[in-house]
Amino acid sequence: MAMSEMDEQLLKAAMSGNVRELKDMAQQNPEILFGRTPQQNTCLHISLIFGHEAFSKAVLALNQSLLLSINLDGETPLLVAVANGHVSLASAMLKLYQQLNLSYAILKQDNNGDNALHHAIRNGHSDLALELIAAQLDLSQGLNKYNESPMYIAVSSGFNDVSKKLLEIPISSHVGPRNENALHAAIRYANPGIAKTIAKARPFLAREKNNYEGTPIQYAVLWDRLDEIKVLLAHDSSLGYHAPLLVSAAHRGNVGVAQEILNYCPDAPVCALNGWTMLHQAVYSRQEKFVDYILKTPHLHKLVNMRDQNGKTALHIAVGNCDPKMVRSLLAHKATNLTIADKDGLPLEGLLADDTERAKTLNWNEVLMMISKARPTTLTFLSSRAAKENITAKSIEEIKSLTQTYISNTSLIAILIATITFAAAFTLPGGYSNDSGSEGLPIMAKKVAFKTFLISDTLAMCSSLAVAFMCILARWEDFDFLLYYRSITKKLMWFAYMTTTVAFATGLYTMVAPRIMWLAVLVCILSIGLPFLTKLLGEWPLIKLQLRLGRNYQSELLEMV
Repeated sequence: MAMSEMDEQLLKAAMSGNVRELKDMAQQNPEILFGRTPQQNTCLHISLIFGHEAFSKAVLALNQSLLLSINLDGETPLLVAVANGHVSLASAMLKLYQQLNLSYAILKQDNNGDNALHHAIRNGHSDLALELIAAQLDLSQGLNKYNESPMYIAVSSGFNDVSKKLLEIPISSHVGPRNENALHAAIRYANPGIAKTIAKARPFLAREKNNYEGTPIQYAVLWDRLDEIKVLLAHDSSLGYHAPLLVSAAHRGNVGVAQEILNYCPDAPVCALNGWTMLHQAVYSRQEKFVDYILKTPHLHKLVNMRDQNGKTALHIAVGNCDPKMVRSLLAHKATNLTIADKDGLPLEGLLADDTERAKTLNWNEVLMMISKARPTTLTFLSSRAAKENITAKSIEEIKSLTQTYISNTSLIAILIATITFAAAFTLPGGYSNDSGSEGLPIMAKKVAFKTFLISDTLAMCSSLAVAFMCILARWEDFDFLLYYRSITKKLMWFAYMTTTVAFATGLYTMVAPRIMWLAVLVCILSIGLPFLTKLLGEWPLIKLQLRLGRNYQSELLEMV
């Protein structure tokens, strides 16, 4: 009955751990023990899955050959016991394998390539893992299909006792996925204690690269693993000279890491092979604290004017990125040289002149103004002029699409305001008089508030109609007019908005002031103040920039927005 289907009664006995029923069935038919489920599990496998120790021992007492049975997942009974976390059962099974000299069965790997030691470590059973190592050292060499060694899993899981035991075995494997090693894992999972042990036991691992050309110390720098870096450099300070670690630290803004590297290696490489320094990288990555650290460290001042392979200094990078904070920090340093051009002879101002994409942004203009203040030459003026010409040329190219957008939006709002103000002129607050001699005249005609309402309403209607008319003119193909009509309509629209709110406030005042004076005054103040508040909020970034730069503020390009 070998390899036959498992008896249903036996399956239920294995699931429940019924030893008496097992013995009765085996006495009647010893071959019944060899029956298997469709998954090729024997009654021993099933019993171990459910953790029935007495049933499992009873099965083995009847037939020990079942120790070698393998299911469709490639699992021996030992693997089933370990994978399901039944530690005492697994330990008993291990001893039985040893007594029967079945070492090769202990080393068996399942279909995923995991052996018993892999499962024990992954499931957190460190005592069982140590027992397995003592029983069969060759388990430490096993690699699963993910290229994970037991040591790599132990280090990743933080089992230092198991990791140390594996490190004592000369033949044990230390590899992991992506061609990493156990030291990579110690860095990845922030385990300085085991990192120190690995560095002492297998120092060559500190220089091994994974599939992405990354060494353990490089990953420690990127992940800001300061304790692990101290361990590695204390063991071998020459690691600080391997690859541009300081450039990597600058990329992430890890100031503490850079300080630690320089403590052990004061002359560690500060730039990559292409001349890109850690200051270039810090500026490019907008790491303000790292830039401040470099500028405040005397023996790093040479970085300020160092060039990359394109002849660009860190200031070139800051200017090219239109980063006012970085430009301000670099300009404040006394060693900064503003006359350095790149390898093509392009000065700092040239970078700004060619950047038409950002020439109408606050950052671009602030950078230009700071450069103008620091280096007041005709070059900055020419750069501003060139940028304006470039913007004008580019605007002409895109004028049709831009004009269409502005026309559709602006004209809609202008017509709406004109309609409201026109209707308000014929529905005057307070109505018309029916008294003899003044028929048809506004009742409130002599009041100052009414006169203010009438004037502001008229101005609002006229200015909004002017905007609407300009939107019609905008269909002409006069490029000079089209380029600047936007700023004109913007001012007219703001004026129409302001006069409309004044008309609303004064009109309301004339109607309710005699009855609810305090409410009328409050509404008037809020209504009249609203346009000014709106303008203040809209132009606040410009106002801040003007306050910050003072006399160096230049609004020529910003007015084109």
